[in-house]
Amino acid sequence: QVQLVESGGGLVQPGGSLKLSCATSANIFSFNVMGWYRQAPGKQRELVADISSHGTANYADSVKGRFTISRDVAKNTMFLQMNGLKPEDTAVYYCNALSQWRDYWGQGTQVTVSS
Repeated sequence: QVQLVESGGGLVQPGGSLKLSCATSANIFSFNVMGWYRQAPGKQRELVADISSHGTANYADSVKGRFTISRDVAKNTMFLQMNGLKPEDTAVYYCNALSQWRDYWGQGTQVTVSS
């Protein structure tokens, strides 16, 4: 059973930085694409960033220039480096991985940006 395990969420002040990790039990190349989504209360879940199996990254306009998605193939882990955090970044962040047959979701990790 494929599992995605997230870590790195927490409370940070505006302008601060945070790095999220998503460790997968499967070979990272088992997935066509992996990405980070977030959802705040009362809002739709939105794509924050994703990265394809060949390494092409895509970002939501709201985070472009502030967030960086990356992966460590040897460790089967995906990262989201978040800099210049804003209160509107506050949300539950989810790791997602899409295979040939289905997609998988992590449990979600809370990111709160507040003074």
